[in-house]
Amino acid sequence: MIRVLVIKPSSLGDIIHGLQVIQSLRNQLGNDAHVTWVARDCFADFVDACDTVDKTLVFERKGGLFAFISLIKQIRKNPFDYVLDLQGLARSGLLTFFAKGKRKLVRSDAREFARFASTERVLLPTQQPAHAVDILLGFLQKLDLKPELSASLSFSKLDLPKPHQPDLEIKNPILIFPDSRRAEKEWPYFSELTRLLLENCPNQHIIWLGQKKIPADPNWPKPHFLNWIGKTDLLDIIPLINQSALVICNDSGPMHLAAAMGKTVLTLFGPTSPKQYGPYPLNNPNHHILTAENGNLARLGPDTVFEKVAEIIKCCP
Repeated sequence: MIRVLVIKPSSLGDIIHGLQVIQSLRNQLGNDAHVTWVARDCFADFVDACDTVDKTLVFERKGGLFAFISLIKQIRKNPFDYVLDLQGLARSGLLTFFAKGKRKLVRSDAREFARFASTERVLLPTQQPAHAVDILLGFLQKLDLKPELSASLSFSKLDLPKPHQPDLEIKNPILIFPDSRRAEKEWPYFSELTRLLLENCPNQHIIWLGQKKIPADPNWPKPHFLNWIGKTDLLDIIPLINQSALVICNDSGPMHLAAAMGKTVLTLFGPTSPKQYGPYPLNNPNHHILTAENGNLARLGPDTVFEKVAEIIKCCP
């Protein structure tokens, strides 16, 4: 058995990128691979649900010194063939230092002295700026594996909908996520887009998801329109994404998740670069991108986005 320890506590998008790369590692190593992942408490259930990971160790960010020492003790219970510090910061460096590993790898741009805890450094791609996934693929190359993705992420434990959400049985919905981590990355016209979709695509189901509340017309027809903002958690949205016709979102975690699951996604980009942060791989025909003029999402009108949606899923006459 080849035991692999992955240290990537956060954030959601970065964890998803890491899971994509480690899934490729698993596929190339075969059934001999056993993956243990260190994740922050708020992402631990998500990581544990992914078929890529065999065991999840929880990093309690607010747990203090005793929680951190407890985590180190858990890590030291077993030796590892590979310890992969995908984070490259002080805490991940400390965990790498205390881990029992034959080979310890960290990215060459690691900060806060994390590079000194590993025995090997993974060079960054020569072409800069590089996409986050391309940076992590360097770990595979360092291990003499092919630096390429090989499969979509799967979450077989979550295939069945929860009993209290019967509407999950709706097939092929359009999912809309208005959230992003920064206000300037949030497109302001999701309500207008929804109106256009309901008017022109009467048989299409549309579901709003995430946490950012936006105005909805109370007269929009149900069940063709469902406003589930604030009503679902990260694990709830996975089966929804899996059966979606299209995911529409900003530069955000749901974009990376939909792309990693092999689903069709339309991302609206403003101030950030799709070349660095877009749905990976960028040349996948199911990964669609609209970029706002001068990085200002207010300049990307709802009619333009609606026309792109209609082109992608051909839902409108």
